[in-house]
Amino acid sequence: MPDIVLCRIDNRLIHGQVATQWSGSIGANLLLVANDEVAGNKLRQGLMDMAAPSYAQTRYWTLDKTISTIHKASPKQHIFLICETPEDVLKLVEGGVPIKKVNIGNMHMAEGKRQVAGSVAVNDEDVAAFKKLRDLGVELEIRRVPQEPAEDINKLFK
Repeated sequence: MPDIVLCRIDNRLIHGQVATQWSGSIGANLLLVANDEVAGNKLRQGLMDMAAPSYAQTRYWTLDKTISTIHKASPKQHIFLICETPEDVLKLVEGGVPIKKVNIGNMHMAEGKRQVAGSVAVNDEDVAAFKKLRDLGVELEIRRVPQEPAEDINKLFK
């Protein structure tokens, strides 16, 4: 069973907050970005590698590769799984990736989205994915950084 210490939704993927605050506070030594676009984009990978903490390895896998490969993880790997959207997390969970908790960090405002928390904007597809994740027993939390308290998760469903 892979040791997924946290799964975070953050449309910036690996950046300063993820590298300096989250990775250390959860004890991660592997940052795994599960994202179809980034898996084939060496430029974006290079930029994220520069932001990643020196003590952690990085991997950039497609959603399908994550589903098929994560179960081969070493027990020594403490995995911080980072996804861009709730739909991506849902695909992973439905594919058998043992995600117990999802931290919702940053989902930026865009056309067709509504702001529901300080750093979280959702559309109807996002809400549907969150409802499915909740129904599958995945714990959801809205929290930007580890030092802040979690926000009311019911904001997602209004």
